[in-house]
Amino acid sequence: MTVTAWNEPAGGTPRGTLIVLPGRGETAASYERFGRRLSADAWRVRLVPVDLDDLDSARVQVEKLLVDESLPAPKVLVGADSGAALAAVLAPVLPVDGVVVAGIALPGSTGVDTWEEEVEARTACPVHRRVIAEDDGFTRGGLNQPLPWTSVEVAAPGKPVLVLHGSSDPVTSPTEALAVYGGAPGVRVRLVSGGRHDVLNDASHRSVAATIVLFLESLKLGPELPDVVSEPVSSAAR
Repeated sequence: MTVTAWNEPAGGTPRGTLIVLPGRGETAASYERFGRRLSADAWRVRLVPVDLDDLDSARVQVEKLLVDESLPAPKVLVGADSGAALAAVLAPVLPVDGVVVAGIALPGSTGVDTWEEEVEARTACPVHRRVIAEDDGFTRGGLNQPLPWTSVEVAAPGKPVLVLHGSSDPVTSPTEALAVYGGAPGVRVRLVSGGRHDVLNDASHRSVAATIVLFLESLKLGPELPDVVSEPVSSAAR
């Protein structure tokens, strides 16, 4: 299993480590932009391939990264689609410091009939559309692959969770997603306006990445996620 790595700029001090679990059909090529952007902010990024028919291999690799002392804490799982579901499954049982669940795939999520429908369901970003179209390793029709879970609970007791979901996701509707997220303690939910299923690589990828960085920097301050940037307290409130 080949782990893809993006590191902080030369001479920079790493802030922590992101362990990315991609979704159905995706390869590391889908996350090149994401990896470069987050690593530019000094977060080391490691992408672990996920084979839904061999989840043990992915878990073993994640565990190796979690105990790798060369990778700085906090260590955060970042999952998309089926990788988001896997991140939610693993978070309560592995020593991760936080979780980012993006565009989760749930049992019964809607599939696609054609490549054109898959592209429309995944992203409105022309750059990402070109990336997946030109990626020889990308599995077309991957969104039709069944998930190896009958249910998913998005909660990790004592660990902060950031949920990102597109308001126009046709694969897992916001209604279905919000029903899973519910009011679970420690879960921060953000809907991306107009976002589709590949929310990390959709048209609002810059704002999504910025939201993740804010979550990560808050996590650096503590698991209660204190604000790094906040409105001033008004004189009336004082």
